[in-house]
Amino acid sequence: MISQFGMDDQVQVMHNLTLAPPLGYLSFLNLMANARLLITDSGGIQEETTYLQIPCITLRENTERPVTVDLGTNKLVGMDPEQILNSYREAINGSRRQGRIPPLWDGRAAERIVEVIQKTV
Repeated sequence: MISQFGMDDQVQVMHNLTLAPPLGYLSFLNLMANARLLITDSGGIQEETTYLQIPCITLRENTERPVTVDLGTNKLVGMDPEQILNSYREAINGSRRQGRIPPLWDGRAAERIVEVIQKTV
């Protein structure tokens, strides 16, 4: 993919950049949990970084997961390079607002579902 955009030369001088093959879920979750920041366009990653309390910069104009922006650690920046860079600097310097885990993201959904089913039976 990087070759398609003619960025091979830039990648070679980025000493902190590691290109990895596709990873399994647990391996990728471990990388996210130990990251200072994630930059993505993935909705699932927006949710996971919010839960993990890792700053997330999303390269999209909108999201189907607005709670990650309203309460979480996610910031939508679109594709504007200046916005991306400014958001990156804010996150790395710790000046971004701290997100919080949204209500009901407590791992107890199954209990609540059973309770609703029991009330309707």
